[in-house]
This record gives sequence, C-alpha cells and structure tokens, in this order.
Amino acid sequence: MSNLILELRQGEMMIVNGAAIRFRNKTRIELAARARFLFGKQIMAPNEANSPARRIYFALQTAYIGTEDEREHGLAEARALIAAFKEATTSQLARDILDRALLAAEADDCYQALRLARRIIRHEDAVLKVATPGAV
Repeated sequence: MSNLILELRQGEMMIVNGAAIRFRNKTRIELAARARFLFGKQIMAPNEANSPARRIYFALQTAYIGTEDEREHGLAEARALIAAFKEATTSQLARDILDRALLAAEADDCYQALRLARRIIRHEDAVLKVATPGAV
C-alpha cells in the first residue's frame, strides 16, 4: 500500500479507526497503514440522518468506521434500510446503485459504498426538491 497524504484545516474533524480527531491547526498527515477513515463533510452526525437515504448513509458509515460490534450492526441496518428504500422507490437506477453499495459494503469496501450512498442522497434531494447547502 502506498502512503496517503491528507491536508486538513484548523477545526476540521477526522475519524480514524473509530476515533474522532479534531485538528487544532492546519496540518498535513500521512497514513502509512490501512485505516478506516472519514474526514470533513464525509462525516454525518446522527442527527443529520433525517431521511431514508441519509439513514442508509449513516448505517454504512457505522459499518465503516464503528467498533467491531457497531460495524456488524451498521451493516445489518444498512441491509434493512436499503431493502425498504428499494421497495419504496420507482427509480431502477437508484435500486441498481443501492445494490452496488450493499455489495461494496459486504465486500468490506465501505468507502465505495458511502460514495454510492451520497449519490442516493442527491437523488432523494432532487426527487423531494430539498435544498441541501451542506450536502454529504
């Protein structure tokens, strides 16, 4: 694995292997080992999981960066939420994206699953005509 270099601004937050880190000043870090991480606007707070698509994202986020027990529960919850969303939507594209997201999460590629879930959030916002200034 090649090292990953990230530049973070003062006050920005990052979660690495389940631990929240807030940066007091602008910094540049290098991840030299495999880690489960999210930073900045990728991190969804529990109170932001206020729609079906956002609840899917939050469950997948938990499956990615939670503790071992939380990850297992997050993946199970993501399965249930995805099944409910697929049943309720008329969009075949949304169903296909959700299938791909679940396959990625089950293959322990939750970062990719989250990227796909963000597409579902944008789809949901467009269908519901929701303005999202701080979208994930």
